[in-house]
Amino acid sequence: MNRRELGRLLGGAVISAASASRVVGANDRIGMALIGSGRRGREVMKAFLDSGRAELRCICDVYDEHREVAKRILVKEGPAPFECVAHEDALSRPDIDAVLIAAPDHLHIDLASAALSAGKHVYLEKPTTHRYAEQTRLHEAVYTSGKVLQCGMQQRSGPHYIRAKEELFDQGKLGKVVIVRATWSNFPWQTRHILPRPKPPGLDWERFLGHAPQRPFEWIRYDSWRYFPDYGNGLFADILTHWADVAQWMMNETHPLNAATTGGIYKLHDGRENPDTVNAILQYAGGWNLSFESTVLPVKDQRATVVFLGTEGSLDISREKYIFAPNRGHPETVEANGRLETAHANSFLDAIRSGSKPSADLETGIAACNPVHLARLAYWRKARVNWQDIS
Repeated sequence: MNRRELGRLLGGAVISAASASRVVGANDRIGMALIGSGRRGREVMKAFLDSGRAELRCICDVYDEHREVAKRILVKEGPAPFECVAHEDALSRPDIDAVLIAAPDHLHIDLASAALSAGKHVYLEKPTTHRYAEQTRLHEAVYTSGKVLQCGMQQRSGPHYIRAKEELFDQGKLGKVVIVRATWSNFPWQTRHILPRPKPPGLDWERFLGHAPQRPFEWIRYDSWRYFPDYGNGLFADILTHWADVAQWMMNETHPLNAATTGGIYKLHDGRENPDTVNAILQYAGGWNLSFESTVLPVKDQRATVVFLGTEGSLDISREKYIFAPNRGHPETVEANGRLETAHANSFLDAIRSGSKPSADLETGIAACNPVHLARLAYWRKARVNWQDIS
């Protein structure tokens, strides 16, 4: 079965998965396991709990302190969730219907595949893939399991994003869009100076490494894994994933033709390997460029946004609102309504319950990673690269 055939079949697999999942009682909360209970995992799980439709029944993490923090923040009443180090222990539990995977990026492929094989629905934090080749294995896992997989591209569930797509782009109100500018900077948690420390007794270093290259323990590699390409792709995976998804969604394209990237470690010479500042330009067959700039440094007076420049007007869209400025007429501002994480959690839960398609299915998550893989490759090669170089 080739990739195109798998893509066509995935939609049906998701619907049949949701139908099969109705063994969960209509009035029961969906039992969930949190695999990866760091900062982001806690944020997303809180959105599930705030929905009132899910129950945290298991916390799985390779570090005992993270499990304790998650339990303290997320569990306010009722029985304490089961805690474990090994994801196999979480996935073997019959009271778990779905898992939220928020572990480091390099572990996504193994954890998601294992969860689907165990018959669990999966909410997979972005990026969907750490390396381009992983998508084939994920396609097969989703199709074979017949379970729902939702990717953590929460803009896809935002009412003002959906409105912009339907009312502006589908109606051609911007005219011919030729340039898209994506900017987002200033990430204090990625500018910390991490001092060396011994391995905590409650940290399973081997499980953290997974299939990454084996090496002796270093605290910085665990505590700030985003600094290292073995575990994460830095600003490309953390930021470009989101904003490229918005751009490609609005423009109806799923991968760039080529990319040129520059950047480097301009200030934070602290042992990290991924750049602290990047600029990338990606060209698309539809006749438009995506310009991406980001730095972890405290660049001020900048709003995290995607700006579309067209011959009939412009659109400035962020998570808070959008501003449509036609060349003729008055600007229109539309404010965001509700919390993106909660809306996205509800989309996943709806797909499990009713058989509806999740707002960010596997194909969406894979497409969002296409420009990431291309821009990342261009950065490390220090040369323009073409789509054929990764595909």
